Amino acid sequence: MKLLIHGRNLDVTQAIRDYTESKLNRAISHFEGLVKEADVHLSVARNPRVTQQTAEVTVFANGTVIRAQERSENLYASIDMVAGKLSRQLKRYKERLTEHHGGELFAGDRPVGQQEDAPDSLEAAAATELPGDLIGGREPALPAPAVRRKYYAMPEMSLQEALDQLEVIGHDFYVFRDRQSGGIQVVYHRNHGGYGVIQARES
Repeated sequence: MKLLIHGRNLDVTQAIRDYTESKLNRAISHFEGLVKEADVHLSVARNPRVTQQTAEVTVFANGTVIRAQERSENLYASIDMVAGKLSRQLKRYKERLTEHHGGELFAGDRPVGQQEDAPDSLEAAAATELPGDLIGGREPALPAPAVRRKYYAMPEMSLQEALDQLEVIGHDFYVFRDRQSGGIQVVYHRNHGGYGVIQARES
């Protein structure tokens, strides 16, 4: 698996890199036939009240983008939690594929029951011995306001497939290209339950 690790407002030391690779490789090892590439962003940001250290992982599984993010006051704890969250999301994605297609997804696949999730709470993550100083004693700089732009492939899919994607990525909404009309649509969680769809009206 191709693993890319980026740092923002901190140097990605060899210790941080090794720890991240170890945790993510363990989380993804049960889904080797699905995941070919993972993109990791580690960041430290300080505001007047609390220090946030964030671990964000985006994986590409058979053309599907799955994203997980966790933050805490300790970067290593954030890495632990995001690894556990990603593992659970991949498990849900795999189960949905199995429901739609039936049977095993790929040869040599391990049963899902053998999966060992990383800690999914700050308390559980903090119970392990964690390195203390992550940024060499330097004060992290407050990042300048910016607009983050993302580009990704948008293959055509049905509404049901878009709903499946919405549940996998864990976001409030999902943008997709409708297979029937070819138009861009947005499916989202409604506040009182269920889903909604936003689509452009022909003028």
